[in-house]
Amino acid sequence: MARALGLDFGTTNTVVALADGNGGTSSLPFTSSAGNSDTMRTALSFMKDRQLGAQALKVEAGQAAIRQFIDNPGDCRFLQSIKTFAASSLFQGTLIHARRHQFEDLMEIFLRRLTAYAADAWPSEVSRIVVGRPVQFAGASANEELALERYNAALTRLGFPEIHYVYEPVAAAHYFAQNLDRDANVLVADFGGGTTDYSLIRFERHAGRLTSTPVGHSGVGIAGDQFDARIIDHLVAPEIGKGSQFKSFDKVLDVPSNYYTSFSRWNQLSIFKSSKEFADLKSLVRSALEPEKLEAFIDLVEHDEGYPLYQAVSATKMALSNADEAEFNFAPLGRAGRKMVRRNDFESWIADDLTRMEEALDEVLTQTGTPASEIDKVFLTGGTSFVPAVRGIFARRFGDEKIESGGELLSIAHGLALIGEGDDLAQWAA
Repeated sequence: MARALGLDFGTTNTVVALADGNGGTSSLPFTSSAGNSDTMRTALSFMKDRQLGAQALKVEAGQAAIRQFIDNPGDCRFLQSIKTFAASSLFQGTLIHARRHQFEDLMEIFLRRLTAYAADAWPSEVSRIVVGRPVQFAGASANEELALERYNAALTRLGFPEIHYVYEPVAAAHYFAQNLDRDANVLVADFGGGTTDYSLIRFERHAGRLTSTPVGHSGVGIAGDQFDARIIDHLVAPEIGKGSQFKSFDKVLDVPSNYYTSFSRWNQLSIFKSSKEFADLKSLVRSALEPEKLEAFIDLVEHDEGYPLYQAVSATKMALSNADEAEFNFAPLGRAGRKMVRRNDFESWIADDLTRMEEALDEVLTQTGTPASEIDKVFLTGGTSFVPAVRGIFARRFGDEKIESGGELLSIAHGLALIGEGDDLAQWAA
């Protein structure tokens, strides 16, 4: 039986699980300057450290990266949600303290920090690593082949003898199915940061052994990060110049909206900071009709306020999962950054996204010829599953009694490890 690692390299969080060879799994523990955890925020920070040499960088990952960034905002380069760049052919690397890093470099660096944080808990011998992948990668023109090439490049550098890929919702289904007491058609909906993925699987037990038959998959590149972008677009962007104008000779023109598309993806602000678009934005201040708004925009980018923005948005979104109204408080904008938000307004902002998520659900049911009445269990995983409007889609379709959740952050990694230790990996592999 294989000694297997399951790697859930997530947009927001990363988890690594180890199969024990006896049908059990455990999360690898990570110990960094930020403390102990069995989940790791998918984030990196880079800071020059004279004690390490003139060209050396002090690199941290996860919460330690966040802490290094907060403590040294002007000297530290911070990157988060790097998975969103995996399938983008437009992303050709980013400069970090004058050195260009490709996606595979960033993924490798992140995973090497995880091995360091795990220390002796990282197994000395691994037969294979089973890696989760979304059904559809994030991005408008996502290149799946390019994403997997980049994954392979990074993972090969770490010396794993076997690298396998399994759809993330399939892994979650395998994890949940361990507790099934009868044969069932299982629909898994996995809501990540960048993608929403569905898998429909038939589980059966024969002589006490769990078997499965993949029935169908579907996905869409919309999830929690897109919901965040809607909040930013409605609450913050108008305060920093969206919809404002500037003079060009004898014409009055709108400030280009593409600047605000970049801003609404808060995790990309550190890359936007070094882009030509940002340089162009700064040149508009002199001719802007409301220059103070563009100046506020520039200050937010130059002072690396992406992470505080993420915290403010996350807090509001979480509060709206439990209340009809919540306060949005983004301190760097002062009074303009404090607003009350109603759940009804938030749901109107994400209405088009919910429609596309539901269309992807229709796709897997239609393609497999499966009516809702034949779904026995619905497993919801990922943080976005807590959004009432999202959960409502499944309650209407299948009924509350069929819906189960739990292990939102751990289910994929543990499912991957369980699949990896079995001798039937081929039937699960993507």
